[in-house]
Amino acid sequence: MHGYEGGGTCFLIGFALLLATKYFWWRDIVREGTLEGQHTSMVQLGLRFGIVLFIISEVIFFVAFFWAFFWASLAPTPEIASVWPPKNIEVLSAWEVPFLNTLILLSSGATVTWAHHAVLAGHHRSVITGLISTIALATVFTALQGFEYVNAGFTISDSIYGSTF
Repeated sequence: MHGYEGGGTCFLIGFALLLATKYFWWRDIVREGTLEGQHTSMVQLGLRFGIVLFIISEVIFFVAFFWAFFWASLAPTPEIASVWPPKNIEVLSAWEVPFLNTLILLSSGATVTWAHHAVLAGHHRSVITGLISTIALATVFTALQGFEYVNAGFTISDSIYGSTF
């Protein structure tokens, strides 16, 4: 990648293999659990623990980012002129795209919760509607995040502010 001969091809092959692995792994999980009935209570407990560990790792990941941001903002170093935000960084207004994205993210949580309750109640049409709404909101959220990053007056290489942003 990055201008090396055959780098793009290597990336595409790796990405295709990743997608194939995900497809076949999930296919096997669904077959084992539904058609073959191999998901005993012990297997189900293991899957639950796996999801819990994944969620905990995500929480730790986000805490690390917030910790780095707050650490840098509360004690700015001389390398960034001891001011926060660093000089020559145009800060985004929190009441524009970030606020809209927060509302969209909270709404997607509500729609997936709606779908979950519909699953428990056996309302299949509501499940589909809730999941489609969640996917649509996730798509809009991701597009707005991309828009925000492209139009920000700084990049990931512009000091600690750009990195933690």
